[in-house]
Amino acid sequence: MSSQVFALPDLGEGLTEAVLVRWLVKTGDAVAVDEPVAEVETAKAMVEVPSPFGGVVARLHGKEGATLQVGSPLISVDAARLETYAEEERAGSGNVLIGYGTSEATTSRRRRKAVPRSAVTPPARNGERPAVQSPIVRRLARDNGVDLQALTGTGPDGLITRRDVEAAFAAPVAVASDVDQRTGLQIRTRVPLTGMRKAVATTLTRSRTEIPEATTWVDVDATALLELRAELKESGTAPGILAMVARFVVAGLARFPELNSRVDTERGEITHLDGVNLGLAAQTDRGLVVPAIKDAHRLSMRGLGTEIRRLTTAAREGTATAAELSSGSFTLNNYGVLGVDGSAAIINHPEVAILGMGRILPRPWVVGDDIVARHIVQLSLVFDHRVCDGGTAGGFLRFVADCVEAPVSAMADL
Repeated sequence: MSSQVFALPDLGEGLTEAVLVRWLVKTGDAVAVDEPVAEVETAKAMVEVPSPFGGVVARLHGKEGATLQVGSPLISVDAARLETYAEEERAGSGNVLIGYGTSEATTSRRRRKAVPRSAVTPPARNGERPAVQSPIVRRLARDNGVDLQALTGTGPDGLITRRDVEAAFAAPVAVASDVDQRTGLQIRTRVPLTGMRKAVATTLTRSRTEIPEATTWVDVDATALLELRAELKESGTAPGILAMVARFVVAGLARFPELNSRVDTERGEITHLDGVNLGLAAQTDRGLVVPAIKDAHRLSMRGLGTEIRRLTTAAREGTATAAELSSGSFTLNNYGVLGVDGSAAIINHPEVAILGMGRILPRPWVVGDDIVARHIVQLSLVFDHRVCDGGTAGGFLRFVADCVEAPVSAMADL
């Protein structure tokens, strides 16, 4: 019997491993060339892996939740069993296996099979099979150390829902034999560092280790910016506040290119980049990701607004591409959506700076000789002291702040 082994392919971007989230096929299934057989999570994104072989699945190499190295076996396919499988399909159902043994025009279009429940259901325990179909539920359970086999689903037909998993890891379950040696406290759960969480941990640790960072901040009167957006909204579609600030950031980087650069330690150089790919820090169920707006310097405020909405949605749904998640040259972090006023963020290595924006709140503010209520926002800039000194960092931050305080005048110069 001719068996072909398909190894986990090179997923690009220098990635060397991936977490096997779920199988899309099971042993004995027929697969066509380029049909997705597994869903994996890399440090950059969730991707489906297609099979380069057509045939019948002979073996699945790896369990769901396992970390696989690039080049390690993923799936074995028996090409010789395909014809037998097709004959069985004809005898059993009268249907010809799609893509094989037929010349009708409709069969030239490859049809993806429904995912078998056994492909997404964990091994049986005590003769029972808990119904688990959602990859989001499986990922949430894996990230929080929850054993799905120990849960009783509250959904239809015993389906384990996200609420079931959240209730499980929120419960104070103590394991007497699992104790933290330093504190003597019992360990409630263990969260493995895999996929996106592992990548975030590696990037942030490297940033803290390599970059001599400094932070500067300023309180800014954003009242005029809110008024401008209200005026634009009355006349039609208006860009969001983040998009407006993003346009000012891009303009500021053109004036202070040191903050849109890279430090090449091997060559002993600082490389200034021609153009801006603006990264947007986004909190998702899979962790912190930073999708980037490519060529942000070529877009208007409305164009930036459109891309911000598209990328943040893609990031939260796990559909952002590896290129979108790894191509930023400077990051804008709107931590105000978390309900906080200020933060000293960590630079997204290998970038050299990150601008943060807190929530906008009415506060007492001195205007002339009077104290009046104004809408104030705090902007903070964390920068790599190797690429510039405080004068450059302060000049950039002051430029963005001035644009926020006088947006009409700023837009006339953009």
